[in-house]
Amino acid sequence: MWLAPETLLILTILVPLFAVPGIIAANRFPNRREGVTITASIILIYLVTTLYGLVQDGTSIAIKGPALFPGLHLSFEIEPLGMLFSLVAGFLWLVTTVYAIGYMRGHHEKNQTRFYSCFAIAISSVMGISYAGNLLTLFIFYEVLTLSTYPLVTHSGTPKAKEGGRVYLGVLLSTSVLFLLLAIVATWYTAGTVEFQKGGVFPPETAPIITGTLLVLYIFGIGKAAIMPFHRWLPAAMVAPTPVSALLHAVAVVKAGVFSVLKVCVYIFGLDLLRTLPSADFMLYLAAATVLLASIVAMRQDNLKARLAYSTVSQLGYITIGALLATNAGIVGGAMHIAMHAFGKITLFFCAGAIMVAAHKTEISDMRGLGKSMPITMIAFFIGSLSIIGLPPTGGTWGKWFIMTGAFDAGKWTIMIVLMLSSLLNIAYLLPIPLRAFFSKQAYGKPVQIKEAPLPSLLALSFTALGCIFLFFYTQPLYELASAILQ
Repeated sequence: MWLAPETLLILTILVPLFAVPGIIAANRFPNRREGVTITASIILIYLVTTLYGLVQDGTSIAIKGPALFPGLHLSFEIEPLGMLFSLVAGFLWLVTTVYAIGYMRGHHEKNQTRFYSCFAIAISSVMGISYAGNLLTLFIFYEVLTLSTYPLVTHSGTPKAKEGGRVYLGVLLSTSVLFLLLAIVATWYTAGTVEFQKGGVFPPETAPIITGTLLVLYIFGIGKAAIMPFHRWLPAAMVAPTPVSALLHAVAVVKAGVFSVLKVCVYIFGLDLLRTLPSADFMLYLAAATVLLASIVAMRQDNLKARLAYSTVSQLGYITIGALLATNAGIVGGAMHIAMHAFGKITLFFCAGAIMVAAHKTEISDMRGLGKSMPITMIAFFIGSLSIIGLPPTGGTWGKWFIMTGAFDAGKWTIMIVLMLSSLLNIAYLLPIPLRAFFSKQAYGKPVQIKEAPLPSLLALSFTALGCIFLFFYTQPLYELASAILQ
């Protein structure tokens, strides 16, 4: 090892930032600009996989930075949950970049240099969130992620995009400042620390009313987890280009939200305390309501991206449920679902963008018979749908299985019913899309010409679709990382 583990950790945060000047300098040379992005993403994959190998070998990696306030430091530490999140984000940055090259050029998007620059900053902040050693560090990078993705949401510059950006920024900043920051300050005052610790930080004598109130503040304050009623930012952000939607729904923003929920539940409250809090049950059933209501709303959407957006709101609820069940299986399932949902949903958004670029269609009702002219895209959509539903042979099966097992272990029969109903609703709003695309009579008898999306986009969506299947058969490394959270 030619670099110290601590240096590798810092480089995972800095490498995407180092790419930004190169991206800007190559503004007039698209191939060079995108070459810088791809090079940085490959380096990042090398760094996170190297760190993964060190963590697997039992190496402890932690850094304490300068004090920002008396007694409060920037702090970084690699633990299994953060390692899992950084691996997902690191690999999918490269895939999304390849997809974006085909999409942005095929759709003749403007301001592509700004797009790739903000994308890199967002990935840097995701790495900071992944390896945050305390709540202060997590909060800083959480806010940077919000601010760096705002220009991506408003990328097109239309009045609709600007309105979507205002909702996006308004909801995420208001929840984080009014609720999350207040919860962090109260935790510091109550527990005397904001460091993540196994088993939680609150002393046994802490009044249940205090810890119960703080849990509500944390769940509502982590607006990126999109628990109702603080979910409107996510559908509003669908005005962004499809690669941004993929970033929001699979790689960065929403996953940063549910990752933070899991991290707070495990390392701030601890599972033993969480099981005793009445407010945990309240938030658990609110998450369950989010799962069902968002699925019902998704069924009513004819716009494909809008349907996928509400599907994401529902799927995030699964991970929040896994965290709030406070059972071993629930935590493992929630952590695994971060990766499984990432591959399934990014595949669906890649397909939605491919359909728009190649066929210029955005409404589901216009996609009958589309499978004849875009077979690869619609097969990938079918595979991604299976993963979101949680059916074999796709990786989404395992996350949902463990969350369901966690609900069984906790004796939460209502939650089990909600999860089963949600899966049926997933079938109802996802599977008809590829089935009608291939079997609709509307296209029969007409001459069919194959017209897929540009090759880079097609390669990316094919890769993630195959990834959904691969994760079903080769899930052991993810399971081991998720299980290590509890050790």
